[in-house]
Amino acid sequence: MKLTKTLLSATAMTLVALTGAAQAEYPEKPVSFIVPWPPGDLEDVLTRMIAEDFTAEYGVAAAVVNKPGGGGGPFPGAIEVAQAPSDGYTIGSFVIGVPVVGHQIGIDELTPEKFDPLGIFLTYPFVIATSGDAPYSTMAELADYAKSNDVALGHFGDPLTPTQVTKAFAKSAGFEWGSDAAFDALDCNTLASGDADVINTTLQLILPCLDSVKVLTSITDERIPLVPNAPAIGELNPDLNIALWNGLFVNKDTPQDVRDKIIAVAQKTMASDRAQAIAKETGALVYWQNASDSAARVASDIATMERIGGLLN
Repeated sequence: MKLTKTLLSATAMTLVALTGAAQAEYPEKPVSFIVPWPPGDLEDVLTRMIAEDFTAEYGVAAAVVNKPGGGGGPFPGAIEVAQAPSDGYTIGSFVIGVPVVGHQIGIDELTPEKFDPLGIFLTYPFVIATSGDAPYSTMAELADYAKSNDVALGHFGDPLTPTQVTKAFAKSAGFEWGSDAAFDALDCNTLASGDADVINTTLQLILPCLDSVKVLTSITDERIPLVPNAPAIGELNPDLNIALWNGLFVNKDTPQDVRDKIIAVAQKTMASDRAQAIAKETGALVYWQNASDSAARVASDIATMERIGGLLN
């Protein structure tokens, strides 16, 4: 009898433990947002806002973890998210390169596609700009000028989407850059010193001298409010309609109820005054694009990058 009671008691305790585990609601432990870039840039600042709001909403610790290698691979931050359990406790804050090309460039850990978007929330304010006294004021005029003159291009590196777009535009417009080079900084001094004639940079880096430079186009999906007269690249060539964006991603097996809780916070964060202040101060586009529209955007961008690759190769 005693043995029977002991077994029944043990069974009851096990059932209680299992029921409690089954009923545990997400989140119940610390959450990590993996940003595969050093601290301080726009995606880092905005993701930290999401993490702060996540903690405030759910009462658990949420922190940004910065990792190297976010732009052109091998995407170690993305690999960490891909290899983590699909439970919503490791969330990726990724630029376009991770979901668009990460599984296509021989990275086994990311192949086949490992991630679903929760939403895209940032478009970096990349622009093509030149000095105020340059003999061209539009991309069409630049193309005509560059067909008979050497024009030096400055950019942040070949793998970045804006650089690829800039070079593809030249091919499609029938000219070649006289030279091109990657710079650690592309700002007012780069143009003033003559280190480059045209720069592919972010608007916030040239805001101090905006009155003395010409913004020829923005490599964004819509015009930047701070430079409304500069057309977006897609207006000039629809085949190049793409932008450098950042979004939240999780492993494809992550439960929907977990996704919904992350999305609820991030969407609210992007609509907040402090997030929108970042947009006003830098020219970045800060918004929330839902999961289905973000997935469609990823698919469209994959096709666009294939076209760009065809132009360049």
